[in-house]
Amino acid sequence: ECGHHGKGHNKLRRRLLFGILFFILIVLITVLLIWAILRPTKPRFILQDTTVYGFNASVPNFLTSSFQVTVSSRNPNDRIGIYYDRLDLYATYRNQQITPRTSLPPTYQGHKDVNVWSPFINGNMIPISPDFSTSLSSEQASGSVFLTIKIDGRVRWKVGAFVSGRYHLYVRCPAIITFGSKFNGVIVAQNAVKFQFVTRCSVSV
Repeated sequence: ECGHHGKGHNKLRRRLLFGILFFILIVLITVLLIWAILRPTKPRFILQDTTVYGFNASVPNFLTSSFQVTVSSRNPNDRIGIYYDRLDLYATYRNQQITPRTSLPPTYQGHKDVNVWSPFINGNMIPISPDFSTSLSSEQASGSVFLTIKIDGRVRWKVGAFVSGRYHLYVRCPAIITFGSKFNGVIVAQNAVKFQFVTRCSVSV
């Protein structure tokens, strides 16, 4: 009887293991089917314009700048909503951050919806490396400075009542500020110049 009892336990374990594996397989197939049907696509960001209120690199190894940027985001998905739980926007020069981060308000973006933000970003006497300071002065003297507006954040996907976990969002938007003979901005106020870009940003999730 003890032998039969042991065989019964082994058979029960095999059935339980088979049931768990079958359940995992069904879940994986369901997730793959949902993914194939919905075809989730990352949001699309566009840098529409940048208004420069101040840009002073006259002090060696320091930069003072003040911008207002207009960035739009579009959700290209038909059946998937996007929660923007956190969005931090800032400017960089040659991958060195030149303004503190400005937080954008958390928001939900429905199917095919478009959101537009126009935050201010300011950096007062931000230290930059001597090499970058030299190249910045050289570029400014030649008539154009290449900057990158960056957005780092966390997003979640919403499908019906299901909401996913959080994913990192990285957005990179190129921006060129021009001076002197290459100047192509529009003076909108005293000491304020607007540069129209309508530049598509790179997005990684």
